[in-house]
Amino acid sequence: MKLFYDLAPIILFFLGYHNAGFIAENTPVGSWLDPAQPEVISATIIATGIAIAASIIQVTGFWLKNRRFERMHIFSLVLITGLGGITIAFGDPAFIQWKPTVLNWVFAGAFLISQFVGEKSLVKRMMSGQINLPEQIWVRLNISWVIFFIISGFANLYVAFYYATELDAKTRMDFWVDFKLFGLMGMTLVFVVAQAFYLSRYMETDNDQDLSNESGKG
Repeated sequence: MKLFYDLAPIILFFLGYHNAGFIAENTPVGSWLDPAQPEVISATIIATGIAIAASIIQVTGFWLKNRRFERMHIFSLVLITGLGGITIAFGDPAFIQWKPTVLNWVFAGAFLISQFVGEKSLVKRMMSGQINLPEQIWVRLNISWVIFFIISGFANLYVAFYYATELDAKTRMDFWVDFKLFGLMGMTLVFVVAQAFYLSRYMETDNDQDLSNESGKG
């Protein structure tokens, strides 16, 4: 449920973009758009506006429920409001297309800095309550997330600006919107599963040690 809540602005951006024609024809939004604009620009503006509203609701809802803000939600809101606002104002999708890259690279920087600042890296803070690992494995795990976020940022840039440049703008934007939801999420899922397989050997070792300790007590 939390995963869906975190992804809500991205999912609604996807739905808004692919249903922009229906939204424009059946809501007052259509009257706010310049009829001379290409379809891809209008669809991007509609989707971006929906995503900004969804992010505001996301941050507000989280605060009302928990009486605190989540940093990821706040930073995502700042990015989508800033870059999305420029996209809406100038009718240029390039600004909102930069958002996943900036977000991923900021995460990469945060994980990297945490490796050298503070007592625990970000990965260790998040996972040390569930699993015990040698310190060198925590380091390896944290750096792997840094690398993953950097690669994800470059993947987004490639799809947004360099993939299939011979195609028309609408087709390329359609592909990027799909990649933004399914591609980046799929990359994350594959990485998390691979990480789970890597960590399983240490979880088995911990379980064996616990069984040995219980047997010793008996």
